[in-house]
Amino acid sequence: MSAPGRGGGDGPGLEYVGFWPRVGAAVIDTVVLLLALSPVVYVMFGSFNPSNRLGDLVFNVVLPCAITVFLWVRYGGTPGKYALSARVVDADSGEPLTTGRALLRYVGYYLSIAPLFIGLLWVAFDRRKQGWHDKIANSVVVRPTGDQVPRSSITIRR
Repeated sequence: MSAPGRGGGDGPGLEYVGFWPRVGAAVIDTVVLLLALSPVVYVMFGSFNPSNRLGDLVFNVVLPCAITVFLWVRYGGTPGKYALSARVVDADSGEPLTTGRALLRYVGYYLSIAPLFIGLLWVAFDRRKQGWHDKIANSVVVRPTGDQVPRSSITIRR
């Protein structure tokens, strides 16, 4: 795979999305998930805190994972990634992630966070802006560098 550049060359290209834009995307995603799930939790439990371990597991782990994996596979990104015109793709082919790879990437978040968030901070220093979760799932987060590239046509050229 040829690495996405910063535009230039033969027309619009792709660039890897770095640390701070991805932090912004994560903030957007967190707010969207809270707005979507909080009313459901409140109706079911009478407060914003699930009152049992099963409810806690479902609303704080299972549903966020299922929603995120679905969005990565079906749309190539979450609302935060879309706000950046970015997509999560296979690092070798540029194709959307399979469900297995997307699930592996999500589990990789926990492995990236466990050692003092070092796996997430890795994005700031990696050549391809990959966190440990990206390396585990062989994914990259890219966005077009030119104004001419429609969101649906993000591909990585070999």
